[in-house]
Amino acid sequence: MEYCLAVDIGASSGRHILGYKEAGKLKIEEIYRFQNSINKIGNEYCWDVNGLFSEVKNGIKKCKEIGKIPKSIGIDTWGVDFVLMDEEDNILGNTVAYRDDRTEGIMEEAFKKIPKDMLYLYTGIQFQRFNTLYQLLSIKNKNKDILDKAKTFLMIPDYLNFLLTGQKVNEYTNASTTQLLNSFDKTWDENILNKFGINKDMFQDIKLPKIKLGSLKKELTEEFGFDMEVILTATHDTGSAFIASICNDNDSVYLSSGTWSLIGVENRFPICVPQAMDYNFTNEGGIDFRYRFLKNIMGLWIIQEVKRNLKDKYSFSELVDLAATAMDFESIIDVDDDRFLKPENMIQEIKEFCIESNQKVPQEVGEIAICVFNSLAHSYKKAIGDLEEIFEKKFNTINIFGGGCQNNLLNQIVSNITNKEVLAGPSEATAIGNIVAQLISVKAFRDLSEARQVIRKSFDIKKFRPNKEGVKK
Repeated sequence: MEYCLAVDIGASSGRHILGYKEAGKLKIEEIYRFQNSINKIGNEYCWDVNGLFSEVKNGIKKCKEIGKIPKSIGIDTWGVDFVLMDEEDNILGNTVAYRDDRTEGIMEEAFKKIPKDMLYLYTGIQFQRFNTLYQLLSIKNKNKDILDKAKTFLMIPDYLNFLLTGQKVNEYTNASTTQLLNSFDKTWDENILNKFGINKDMFQDIKLPKIKLGSLKKELTEEFGFDMEVILTATHDTGSAFIASICNDNDSVYLSSGTWSLIGVENRFPICVPQAMDYNFTNEGGIDFRYRFLKNIMGLWIIQEVKRNLKDKYSFSELVDLAATAMDFESIIDVDDDRFLKPENMIQEIKEFCIESNQKVPQEVGEIAICVFNSLAHSYKKAIGDLEEIFEKKFNTINIFGGGCQNNLLNQIVSNITNKEVLAGPSEATAIGNIVAQLISVKAFRDLSEARQVIRKSFDIKKFRPNKEGVKK
């Protein structure tokens, strides 16, 4: 059996998942899982990237332990975050997480040098205060010596690939999230870099998914007891997740549901018109030069924080069950309000929003949970309405994939509120997309179209239709 190893790292956890083809279907097997979190160092919220690499190595060693040696490996993570390295490849400063508030107010200052509409025309990227551009400008304002010393810029998965291979590249799909990449020629936009005084020499060549980076470093081969090929996946996790979508027609909206909700369509060209900018849609890079025209919505981060505020007394499934008992609760929050990005207490923030908007304040746990789920669904409805206006057409189906598609209550609520059919699955979309990119690279799949046909046959997909009378369990 020839295995591919997907290392899929999210904001709260990472997984190693083996994938292989068998009897015309794609099979996956999780073999290792580890925790990830944002930690406060001084006044900054940071990632422990070297700790992440230790876990990447632990999962690789697990392959040897169970006797399933992969032929290749691919890594994906979240977007926008990065490391800067000096001439000796040491990381400069902290690896600050996008939820840190260091970029407060910087986006608005940036518009004084490049007007908002021009920046959108160049990059096609949604305006979010944590975009890489604003993070770099924050460093320039507060720690200019770090930028002066920086010789290498690598996104998080680029850095992990560098530790595996010694190769320095910037992968396209993740680079597209920075708001520094020209959306049309797919290269670093020198006009933006020059305008903001950012050293263009620290950026690497842009490489596409499916490119083979090479073998492991010699010392790692000796440590693991085997070698394998490192292949660039769509290293932005949403880029990988979209690969696994099961609707490839023009009638469907894609919704990658996890810590963030990414809702939109797959397109062959960027849409950088004023209307798309006004509705805050983004044109992120995808496999085979596709564009993911989508909107970033706060997502299940809110319920994750509610769970944490409740000191993890309830599991996610228990929160869903409690929400089902409070279906009559109707208060709605704006999930995209920056107040929900990283509040001290999410539950209190939800209550204060309801007070300020003259709505009923949720008190019971079930009321809080259903408030979150209903609010997400209303946000999805608004985004789909914007899509339909931009494309001047109706979309009839929503394909929800990723971990959030396992929430049947939310799936049914989304179907009810949007009045559209929901196809839920596959749940492991990011890892599947990661594996598919590797399998196409090694010619196990002819192309993306063939891979998607196999995905549809390989994984269970649940259907939800508008049901005003009740909720499908």
